[in-house]
This record gives sequence, structure tokens and C-alpha cells, in this order.
Amino acid sequence: MDFLKKILLTLMMGQLAMLSHATTFVKATDPGFAYVGRISWNTVSGAAVWTYPGVQIHAVFTGTSATMKTNADCGYFMVEVDSLAPHKVESVKGTQLTHLVSGLTPGEHRLTITYIIEGMYKKPTFYGLLLDDGCGLGARPSLPERRIEFIGNSITCGYGIEGNGKEKKFLFSKQNFYETYAARTARALGASCQVCARSGIGLYRNYAGKIPDEIMPNIYPHTFYSTTGEMWDFSRYQPDVVCVNLGCNDTSVGQYDPERLTEAFKQFTQTLRNYYPNAKIVYIIGAIPESKKSRDIRSAQQAAIDDAALRGDREVYRMDFTPEDGSLGWGSQGHPSMKRHALMAEELTAFLRQITGWD
Repeated sequence: MDFLKKILLTLMMGQLAMLSHATTFVKATDPGFAYVGRISWNTVSGAAVWTYPGVQIHAVFTGTSATMKTNADCGYFMVEVDSLAPHKVESVKGTQLTHLVSGLTPGEHRLTITYIIEGMYKKPTFYGLLLDDGCGLGARPSLPERRIEFIGNSITCGYGIEGNGKEKKFLFSKQNFYETYAARTARALGASCQVCARSGIGLYRNYAGKIPDEIMPNIYPHTFYSTTGEMWDFSRYQPDVVCVNLGCNDTSVGQYDPERLTEAFKQFTQTLRNYYPNAKIVYIIGAIPESKKSRDIRSAQQAAIDDAALRGDREVYRMDFTPEDGSLGWGSQGHPSMKRHALMAEELTAFLRQITGWD
């Protein structure tokens, strides 16, 4: 008990120290914040709540330091301030305050906070920022005109990307969406990105052959990773490109049904087109090792593309990453390494430039 009391006392002292230097509280609802991602404003009054990785909070603030107020133990974030190197911070147990940056020169500073893990069980909640006494936010920062949405599974989430291939279980500390092919591609193209991704998810069945309600077509219309509750307003984010990286879990374990997978891709293509009438839809695979499974996924995707073309929709595409062969190392539990994600980003960036004309 004495040890636990010491930990709590240390956390409380840390909070008091931060408060002594950051006494202006800027609420999450302040018009100076700009958000990207599936965020709910209806769950907690005056606060932003989400479950998917990749959610971003942008602001321009004055002062020399910034501290974030969230729910306790809500996970990991990447923090970017001006041209400084991005750094990772963790929201810990027992405190709602997470120190972001200090020691800056007085004046205006551009801040971007990116949520980098899956938040289904943590329900990350952003209440606002604590700034130096008398400081505040500047004008709401502009966001990129280019928009991409990424729909996927654990690879898109960055599962195990900071691992070394030796981990025996899932660890939030080894997940980092910021380093994924998706986030890297968006940065390379100067685009914002919205994410709807969950480890283990599939189109007609999830990992290990499970066919629950929570497959991607069923959760996709909702704000959170759920088949119930708040519906997402698709008018809030209309992407230029939608990249879909699914199929690995449908074919993961045991016998799978290629016909059901093909039909699922066809139906999901129509779903996406109904939500996004002007977007280019791009199907990708993995990267995963070349096998019968990858060929079946590719075939199902191509069938969906051909089906769309028969309906007059010629803005559905497919591209292949270089198949995974372990030559660039492994992340946790057979997932792509950070080096592999970097290569995937190069390949996807080049492809998207080709079909969009983006420089």
C-alpha cells in the first residue's frame, strides 16, 4: 500500500507542477481546434470522444508549453510542434493530464496530436488543453484540401509496428498508427486521413473464422467501433480517395468461402459508392506473403472492380504491395515491420499520384 500511495502522490505532484505552469484551460469545443476522424460530440458534454486510430487534433497556441486533458489511461499519442521532431506520449493511469511540450520560445506554435492506437476499450476523450497563464489558441488552422480515408485491419492500425517479431501477445506500446503505410502516404501526399480500422476485422468474417455482427460492413455506418449507437454523418468527411485493405482476416484460419468473400467485396464497393459518389476507391492487400489466400483476395477484389465497371463505375482500382517475405524484418506476431510499412507507403504514394494526378 505504501508503494501505491507513493505512486499516486508522485502523479498528483506531477499534475500540480503542470498546473502551476499551465493555468489557462482551453475547452475541446473552442473554435480554434480543428479535428480529423470519426469523433463524437454527443457522448461526453463538451468533449471529443472516439475509438479509431489516426484521429488528429490541430491547433495554433501561444505560450511556451502545452498539456492535454483526457480521460486517464486512454493510450498513446504522437505530438508534433512546429518543425520539431515528432514524439510519443502516453496517457497514464491515475491522471487526466499528459504533458505535451515545454521550453518553447514565447509566441505562436502549431500543434498536431495524433491518436496512434485502437481505442475501442479505452474510449479516448479529449477535454482540452492547459496553456501558460494568459495564453490561448489562435485562428483555427487550415487542413489539407486533399482527403484520404483508410479502411482496414491490424496492418492499417499499425499492430506490432514497433515490435521485433519476438512479442507473444498484443501490446498497445508496440502499436503506432503514425508510422503505418497509411499515415506515411497521407503525409507524403499532403493529405488528411480518416481511419476506420480494427485488428482482426473482415468483410464477411473476422479473424479465426468468426462471423459475428462486428464485421466491417456492419460497423462502418457507425461513429464508434460498434453495430449500435451513434451513426456517422458521412457529409462531415468526403474523401477524394478511399483505400481498403481487407480480406486477410476473412482468409486467416481454416476453411473460407471465396464466393462469400467475392460477394462481400461487391456489396462493400456499392456501399462505399453510395456514401462517396465522387471518390476513387482503391483495393489493396497486406502486405502479406504470396499464397493461395492472397490470390483469392486479389480475385475477389478484381471481381468487385469488374462488377462496378458493369454498372458504369470506372473509379474502382486495385494495387499490389510487394509481397511480404520477411526481408525487412517483422513486427509483432507476424505483422509488417516499420521498414515494410515505409516501403508500402512508397508504393501506395506512387500509385495514388498516378490515378489522381497529385504531385
